[in-house]
Amino acid sequence: MKSIFFALAILYTFITLGQDKKTQHIEVSREIKAPAAAVWKVVGEEFGDVHKSHPFVVDSKYSQEGVSEGCEGAERICSITLDGKKYVKEKQVNYDPENMKFKVQITHIQGLPLIPEYSYGVYHVVKVDDKTSKLVFTFDYRTKPAFMGSLAKGKFRKQLSDYMLAVDHYVMTGEEVNGENFKEIKKQYETK
Repeated sequence: MKSIFFALAILYTFITLGQDKKTQHIEVSREIKAPAAAVWKVVGEEFGDVHKSHPFVVDSKYSQEGVSEGCEGAERICSITLDGKKYVKEKQVNYDPENMKFKVQITHIQGLPLIPEYSYGVYHVVKVDDKTSKLVFTFDYRTKPAFMGSLAKGKFRKQLSDYMLAVDHYVMTGEEVNGENFKEIKKQYETK
């Protein structure tokens, strides 16, 4: 009995140590019936205004003086809750407007179990034709504790898919998307 317990303890230790270094990966995409430049404007150039097109971000703003649009090194603060207790600080890096692609590195997080140095997203807007584009978002992350990463993966994927729909709606209509109106907006797209 002691040897079984000892073997299980060693196995658990190795599994736990292995999970510490593991990151999770999610990729979501959405075809949007709008020119690539219109989608890029929302996700790349209006980087600090993500709250206008994200149903789970209640407020966002640039965190540097003199920065008013997306660019290499632009930083934003995204509040997840109205009281500001849960928020994410992010930095735009590898900014490539010619290819409509950039990385958003999480630099600080409050109230969520992500490890910033291992958590980032990549936006890429792909031209399909003159009137259609595809928004691709990949998200790599690590959580603490590590086992939460796989548990949260489904929820993150759903939220990111909802974000893609919200970007689509905002690009097409100009109507800001938030937690209050998102359910009704989502219903409109589900019936199409």
